[in-house]
Amino acid sequence: MRIKSTTFLKSAAKPADYPPANLPEIAFAGRSNVGKSSLINVLVERKGLVRTSSTPGRTQLINFFEVNGCLNLVDLPGYGYAKVPLEVKRQWGPMMERYLAGRETLCAVVLILDIRRTPVEGDLQMLSWLRSYGRRPIIVLTKIDKLTKNERAKQTALISKTLEMPAGQLLLFSALSREGKEQIWQTVAAAAGLDSAQDSAP
Repeated sequence: MRIKSTTFLKSAAKPADYPPANLPEIAFAGRSNVGKSSLINVLVERKGLVRTSSTPGRTQLINFFEVNGCLNLVDLPGYGYAKVPLEVKRQWGPMMERYLAGRETLCAVVLILDIRRTPVEGDLQMLSWLRSYGRRPIIVLTKIDKLTKNERAKQTALISKTLEMPAGQLLLFSALSREGKEQIWQTVAAAAGLDSAQDSAP
C-alpha cells in the first residue's frame, strides 16, 4: 500500500469514545513484546507513530490511526504480561471483547505471534474470540530474522498445527528486514475491501 498520510485519531476504552464508524478498520492484537508496535510502524512507514517500549504492557487503551483517509488501523492492548497490575488486566478482556463483538466497521484482526514461540493460552483465547464473533483472523509470525529458513519452516508447521490453520495462511514478517510487508498489506487491503491495484505497495 502506498502510504500518503497517517494520523493518530484517539485512544478509547469504551464504544462511546471510539471515532465515528465511517471507515473500514483492521485491528492488531498480540501478546506484549511480540512486535505489534514495530509491525504497525513498518506498515505505515512512520518510525515512531506507535510507541514501542522495552517494558511490555504499556498499551492499555484501544488506539485508532487513520491511513490515507480510507482505512483505520487499530492497536489493541497487548496481553499476557505478568507485571501489569491485576486490575488493569481485568479491564482489558471486557474492553477488547466489546470492541471485537460490536465494532461494525471491523473487517479483520491481525493476530501477531512470535515465530520462535508456540502459541499459548492467551493467543488461543484471542483466536477463539475472533472465531466466535465471526471476525477474520490474519495471522502474522514476527521476528523471522531470528531463525534460519529451516527453523522457520519447522516453527511455521508447529504453529499451524497448534492453531489448526493451514501453514499457507500464516504470513511471515521481520521488522528488521521488512520482509513480508507487501504481502501483509495486500492481505489487509483485500480484507478491508480496498482497491488492490490502487493501494498496492510501490
